[in-house]
Amino acid sequence: MVIASPPTYLKMEIPGQVFSAMGKHALAEKNMPSAPRPVTNTAADKRWRPVEAAMRRNGYRAGGLIEALHAVQRAYGYIDEAAMRAIGAALQLPLSKIYGVVTFYHFFHLKPKGRHTCVVCLGTACYIKGADRLLQTISREQQVSPGETTADGRLSLLTARCVGACGQAPAVVIDDQVVGQAEESAIHRQLAGLNSAGPGSDEEQP
Repeated sequence: MVIASPPTYLKMEIPGQVFSAMGKHALAEKNMPSAPRPVTNTAADKRWRPVEAAMRRNGYRAGGLIEALHAVQRAYGYIDEAAMRAIGAALQLPLSKIYGVVTFYHFFHLKPKGRHTCVVCLGTACYIKGADRLLQTISREQQVSPGETTADGRLSLLTARCVGACGQAPAVVIDDQVVGQAEESAIHRQLAGLNSAGPGSDEEQP
């Protein structure tokens, strides 16, 4: 088992080809998942002010989307449909494109997450090395389905299409720490050792 630091992402704009590459993952508005809505009135919600500031700082351009999404997640803990619609209206982006970006990056969440997170990479390199079997084992042992949180709110089990650690496949990210060449026994020990306190590491930035 190799434990590595999370990859460093550069602040970047979202080119058109990224949206195109994620097209198959971007759902139409009618297929958006139902989720709790923390944003009801952005004008009256003080938590929305950092989001508005992030969009204004980038001139309300599409290239500021990721920064705005990070601002939402810092303020609310996750990104729901209402927040995506509000950002889409401000940046003149369709909901489907924003949803595609949110679901592409593993550090964005559509639902409130647990005190701890376990993200299993299902990218090509990791899948070939048995990531799907690893995911099934974690799901069975932790009694939680992928994309959901345990009943006690302790752990959210998530998946990602890439976590930037292809050379260490299969890769799992536990509380923002990348575990490379992950083995079932090692992941079991780490998850069993998680206590009820939340992770102390900072949120990743793309």
